[in-house]
Amino acid sequence: MTSLLDAREIEIPRRLCPTDLSVAEGQLVALIGPNGCGKTSLLRACAAVEGSSQRLTVDGEDLRHASPPRRTRLLGYMPASRELVWPIQVRDVIALGLPSPDPDRVDELIALLELEALAGRPTDRLSTGERARVLLARVLAPRPRVLLLDEPLSNLDPYWVLRLLDLLRAVATSGAAVIVALHDIDRMAAFDRVVLVESGKIKADEPPASMFASEELQDAFRIRRAPDGWQISPSADPRSLR
Repeated sequence: MTSLLDAREIEIPRRLCPTDLSVAEGQLVALIGPNGCGKTSLLRACAAVEGSSQRLTVDGEDLRHASPPRRTRLLGYMPASRELVWPIQVRDVIALGLPSPDPDRVDELIALLELEALAGRPTDRLSTGERARVLLARVLAPRPRVLLLDEPLSNLDPYWVLRLLDLLRAVATSGAAVIVALHDIDRMAAFDRVVLVESGKIKADEPPASMFASEELQDAFRIRRAPDGWQISPSADPRSLR
Protein backbone atom coordinates (compact mmCIF):
# COMPACT_ATOMS: atom_id res chain seq x y z
CA MET A 1 0.00 0.00 0.00
CA THR A 2 1.51 3.33 -1.09
CA SER A 3 1.98 5.91 1.66
CA LEU A 4 0.35 9.30 1.24
CA LEU A 5 2.09 10.70 4.33
CA ASP A 6 5.65 9.45 4.77
CA ALA A 7 7.51 10.79 7.81
CA ARG A 8 10.95 9.40 8.62
CA GLU A 9 13.08 10.13 11.69
CA ILE A 10 10.87 13.01 12.78
CA GLU A 11 12.06 14.30 16.13
CA ILE A 12 11.51 17.01 18.74
CA PRO A 13 14.29 16.92 21.35
CA ARG A 14 13.12 15.93 24.86
CA ARG A 15 9.55 15.37 23.65
CA LEU A 16 9.54 13.09 20.61
CA CYS A 17 12.14 10.41 19.94
CA PRO A 18 13.19 9.77 16.32
CA THR A 19 10.04 8.24 14.87
CA ASP A 20 8.72 6.90 11.56
CA LEU A 21 5.05 7.16 10.58
CA SER A 22 3.41 6.35 7.25
CA VAL A 23 -0.29 6.63 6.44
CA ALA A 24 -1.92 5.48 3.23
CA GLU A 25 -4.62 7.15 1.20
CA GLY A 26 -8.07 6.35 2.57
CA GLN A 27 -6.88 5.55 6.09
CA LEU A 28 -8.48 7.01 9.22
CA VAL A 29 -5.94 6.71 12.03
CA ALA A 30 -6.45 7.29 15.76
CA LEU A 31 -3.53 8.56 17.82
CA ILE A 32 -3.83 7.69 21.50
CA GLY A 33 -1.72 7.83 24.64
CA PRO A 34 -1.72 9.17 28.20
CA ASN A 35 -1.43 12.88 28.94
CA GLY A 36 1.97 14.25 28.00
CA CYS A 37 2.94 11.15 26.02
CA GLY A 38 3.85 12.99 22.80
CA LYS A 39 0.68 12.87 20.67
CA THR A 40 0.70 16.60 20.01
CA SER A 41 4.45 16.57 19.40
CA LEU A 42 4.03 13.82 16.83
CA LEU A 43 1.32 15.77 15.01
CA ARG A 44 3.37 18.98 15.08
CA ALA A 45 6.42 17.19 13.73
CA CYS A 46 4.38 15.60 10.93
CA ALA A 47 2.98 19.04 10.09
CA ALA A 48 6.51 20.52 10.02
CA VAL A 49 5.43 23.02 12.69
CA GLU A 50 8.50 22.18 14.77
CA GLY A 51 11.21 19.56 15.10
CA SER A 52 13.30 17.98 12.38
CA SER A 53 13.07 15.01 10.02
CA GLN A 54 15.06 13.11 7.45
CA ARG A 55 12.02 12.76 5.20
CA LEU A 56 8.60 14.40 5.35
CA THR A 57 6.52 14.01 2.21
CA VAL A 58 2.87 14.16 1.24
CA ASP A 59 2.07 12.31 -1.98
CA GLY A 60 5.78 12.34 -2.79
CA GLU A 61 6.24 16.11 -2.30
CA ASP A 62 8.56 17.45 0.39
CA LEU A 63 6.24 19.36 2.72
CA ARG A 64 9.08 21.46 4.09
CA HIS A 65 9.82 22.99 0.69
CA ALA A 66 6.23 23.55 -0.46
CA SER A 67 5.02 27.12 -0.97
CA PRO A 68 2.32 28.29 1.50
CA PRO A 69 -0.55 27.92 -1.04
CA ARG A 70 0.67 24.47 -2.08
CA ARG A 71 1.18 23.42 1.51
CA THR A 72 -2.48 24.08 2.37
CA ARG A 73 -3.50 21.67 -0.37
CA LEU A 74 -1.06 19.02 0.81
CA LEU A 75 -1.66 19.08 4.55
CA GLY A 76 -4.07 20.61 7.05
CA TYR A 77 -3.23 20.82 10.76
CA MET A 78 -5.74 21.69 13.48
CA PRO A 79 -4.17 22.24 16.92
CA ALA A 80 -5.92 21.39 20.18
CA SER A 81 -6.31 25.05 21.11
CA ARG A 82 -9.69 26.53 20.20
CA GLU A 83 -8.73 30.12 21.00
CA LEU A 84 -9.92 32.79 18.54
CA VAL A 85 -9.42 36.12 20.25
CA TRP A 86 -10.17 38.49 17.37
CA PRO A 87 -13.81 39.42 16.54
CA ILE A 88 -13.64 37.91 13.03
CA GLN A 89 -16.86 36.59 11.53
CA VAL A 90 -17.23 32.83 11.11
CA ARG A 91 -17.47 33.08 7.32
CA ASP A 92 -14.20 35.03 7.16
CA VAL A 93 -12.35 32.60 9.42
CA ILE A 94 -13.29 29.72 7.14
CA ALA A 95 -12.20 31.71 4.10
CA LEU A 96 -8.76 32.17 5.67
CA GLY A 97 -8.13 28.48 5.05
CA LEU A 98 -8.34 28.90 1.28
CA PRO A 99 -5.29 29.70 -0.88
CA SER A 100 -7.54 31.81 -3.12
CA PRO A 101 -11.09 33.22 -2.70
CA ASP A 102 -13.86 30.65 -3.17
CA PRO A 103 -17.21 31.78 -1.67
CA ASP A 104 -18.96 28.63 -2.90
CA ARG A 105 -16.55 26.43 -0.93
CA VAL A 106 -17.16 28.53 2.19
CA ASP A 107 -20.92 28.14 1.75
CA GLU A 108 -20.48 24.38 1.27
CA LEU A 109 -18.59 24.04 4.54
CA ILE A 110 -21.02 26.26 6.44
CA ALA A 111 -23.83 23.93 5.36
CA LEU A 112 -21.79 20.76 6.01
CA LEU A 113 -21.01 21.78 9.59
CA GLU A 114 -24.42 23.39 10.19
CA LEU A 115 -22.98 26.84 10.81
CA GLU A 116 -25.64 28.85 8.96
CA ALA A 117 -26.95 30.54 12.11
CA LEU A 118 -23.41 31.46 13.14
CA ALA A 119 -21.96 32.54 9.79
CA GLY A 120 -22.12 36.26 10.50
CA ARG A 121 -21.25 36.06 14.18
CA PRO A 122 -17.81 37.04 15.56
CA THR A 123 -15.89 33.90 16.48
CA ASP A 124 -14.81 35.30 19.87
CA ARG A 125 -18.48 35.08 20.93
CA LEU A 126 -18.86 31.37 20.17
CA SER A 127 -18.75 28.43 22.55
CA THR A 128 -15.69 26.16 22.52
CA GLY A 129 -17.59 23.47 20.62
CA GLU A 130 -18.82 25.97 18.03
CA ARG A 131 -15.30 27.28 17.52
CA ALA A 132 -14.09 23.71 17.02
CA ARG A 133 -16.50 23.29 14.10
CA VAL A 134 -15.42 26.62 12.59
CA LEU A 135 -11.73 25.71 12.85
CA LEU A 136 -12.41 22.30 11.33
CA ALA A 137 -14.19 23.99 8.43
CA ARG A 138 -11.16 26.23 7.94
CA VAL A 139 -8.72 23.32 7.80
CA LEU A 140 -11.01 21.37 5.45
CA ALA A 141 -11.47 24.33 3.10
CA PRO A 142 -8.59 23.66 0.65
CA ARG A 143 -9.29 19.88 0.57
CA PRO A 144 -5.84 18.85 1.87
CA ARG A 145 -4.50 15.39 1.05
CA VAL A 146 -3.53 14.82 4.69
CA LEU A 147 -5.41 15.99 7.79
CA LEU A 148 -3.76 16.13 11.22
CA LEU A 149 -6.31 16.91 13.93
CA ASP A 150 -5.46 17.31 17.61
CA GLU A 151 -8.41 16.34 19.82
CA PRO A 152 -11.12 17.48 17.38
CA LEU A 153 -13.83 15.62 19.33
CA SER A 154 -13.16 17.41 22.63
CA ASN A 155 -15.85 19.80 23.91
CA LEU A 156 -18.45 18.49 21.46
CA ASP A 157 -21.89 17.22 22.36
CA PRO A 158 -22.74 13.59 21.43
CA TYR A 159 -24.42 14.53 18.15
CA TRP A 160 -21.35 16.35 16.90
CA VAL A 161 -18.97 13.62 18.02
CA LEU A 162 -20.88 11.18 15.82
CA ARG A 163 -21.29 13.67 12.94
CA LEU A 164 -17.59 14.50 12.89
CA LEU A 165 -16.60 10.84 12.93
CA ASP A 166 -18.86 10.30 9.91
CA LEU A 167 -17.42 13.39 8.23
CA LEU A 168 -13.82 12.31 8.81
CA ARG A 169 -14.61 8.87 7.45
CA ALA A 170 -16.04 10.51 4.31
CA VAL A 171 -12.90 12.67 3.96
CA ALA A 172 -10.68 9.59 4.18
CA THR A 173 -12.86 7.65 1.75
CA SER A 174 -12.53 10.51 -0.76
CA GLY A 175 -8.78 9.81 -0.93
CA ALA A 176 -7.21 11.67 1.98
CA ALA A 177 -5.23 10.37 4.95
CA VAL A 178 -6.61 11.46 8.33
CA ILE A 179 -4.83 11.26 11.69
CA VAL A 180 -6.82 12.16 14.80
CA ALA A 181 -5.48 12.51 18.34
CA LEU A 182 -8.09 11.00 20.67
CA HIS A 183 -8.80 11.46 24.36
CA ASP A 184 -11.70 8.98 24.55
CA ILE A 185 -10.19 5.57 23.73
CA ASP A 186 -13.64 4.01 23.42
CA ARG A 187 -13.90 5.88 20.08
CA MET A 188 -11.07 3.78 18.63
CA ALA A 189 -13.58 1.42 17.04
CA ALA A 190 -14.46 4.07 14.43
CA PHE A 191 -10.92 4.03 13.01
CA ASP A 192 -8.87 1.80 10.71
CA ARG A 193 -5.65 1.95 12.71
CA VAL A 194 -4.72 2.95 16.23
CA VAL A 195 -1.25 4.29 17.01
CA LEU A 196 -0.30 4.25 20.70
CA VAL A 197 2.28 6.81 21.84
CA GLU A 198 4.05 6.67 25.19
CA SER A 199 7.09 8.56 26.47
CA GLY A 200 7.66 10.16 23.07
CA LYS A 201 7.70 6.85 21.18
CA ILE A 202 5.26 4.80 19.15
CA LYS A 203 4.65 1.74 21.30
CA ALA A 204 2.04 -0.05 19.18
CA ASP A 205 0.25 0.28 15.84
CA GLU A 206 -2.74 -2.05 15.59
CA PRO A 207 -6.30 -2.39 14.28
CA PRO A 208 -8.83 -1.24 16.90
CA ALA A 209 -9.87 -4.75 17.98
CA SER A 210 -6.26 -5.72 18.65
CA MET A 211 -5.49 -2.46 20.44
CA PHE A 212 -8.47 -2.80 22.79
CA ALA A 213 -7.03 -6.12 24.00
CA SER A 214 -3.35 -5.16 23.95
CA GLU A 215 -1.11 -5.21 27.01
CA GLU A 216 0.64 -2.09 25.66
CA LEU A 217 -2.58 -0.07 25.95
CA GLN A 218 -3.33 -1.36 29.43
CA ASP A 219 0.21 -0.62 30.61
CA ALA A 220 0.28 2.85 29.05
CA PHE A 221 -3.03 3.96 30.58
CA ARG A 222 -2.74 1.85 33.76
CA ILE A 223 -6.17 0.36 33.16
CA ARG A 224 -7.58 -3.01 32.21
CA ARG A 225 -10.60 -4.20 30.25
CA ALA A 226 -13.42 -5.66 32.37
CA PRO A 227 -16.87 -7.02 31.45
CA ASP A 228 -18.52 -3.77 32.57
CA GLY A 229 -15.93 -1.40 31.05
CA TRP A 230 -12.48 -0.09 31.96
CA GLN A 231 -11.06 -0.45 35.45
CA ILE A 232 -7.92 0.88 37.12
CA SER A 233 -5.18 -1.72 37.13
CA PRO A 234 -4.60 -2.97 40.71
CA SER A 235 -0.88 -2.24 40.43
CA ALA A 236 -1.64 1.39 39.48
CA ASP A 237 -4.10 2.07 42.32
CA PRO A 238 -2.39 3.68 45.34
CA ARG A 239 -5.04 2.09 47.56
CA SER A 240 -3.69 -1.35 46.64
CA LEU A 241 -0.40 -0.48 48.42
CA ARG A 242 -2.05 0.04 51.81
